[in-house]
Amino acid sequence: MQDSPALVLNADFRPLSYFPLSLWSWQETVKAVFLDRVNIVSEYDHAVHSPSFSMRLPSVIALKEYIHLSRRPAFTRFNVFLRDRFDCQYCGGWFPTHELTFDHVVPKSLGGHTSWTNVVTACSACNLRKANMTVRQAKMYPHQKPYQPTTWQLQENGRAFPPNYLHKSWRDFLYWDSELDAE
Repeated sequence: MQDSPALVLNADFRPLSYFPLSLWSWQETVKAVFLDRVNIVSEYDHAVHSPSFSMRLPSVIALKEYIHLSRRPAFTRFNVFLRDRFDCQYCGGWFPTHELTFDHVVPKSLGGHTSWTNVVTACSACNLRKANMTVRQAKMYPHQKPYQPTTWQLQENGRAFPPNYLHKSWRDFLYWDSELDAE
């Protein structure tokens, strides 16, 4: 049962988050069902039991009350990586998060700020090569100009990176634009 999380959808039946995927443990899910805070959309084949009650575990739930998501995402290292799709903005390579860092386009020593509009994702090699130089001095230009994304843009980018585990009941709510299997 530990591997029976529920996909959590907002009241509009969209996931609260794609990356990381909005999942609740089976315990949190059962509690929310009993508190009447969610609707069960889909269930697993297995159930939980008590002496007087049995319930199939929900695999997809939808909140009864809509949660408004912030239009401005938090400025975090991970969100910068997600905005840039985990691609080094200098060499264009894709890297796992532990091999990424961020680079100040205008170095802090030259008055650059740590902000959405001055920070890009960089691999360690490119960050070391650019060092404390401007993009012009280093002759290294970001593939895309840094910008402040919306929460929606980060969610769309997150859809491109599916989690390691996807239950079949979740697919209809995660990938509206995926190719359908022809019979």
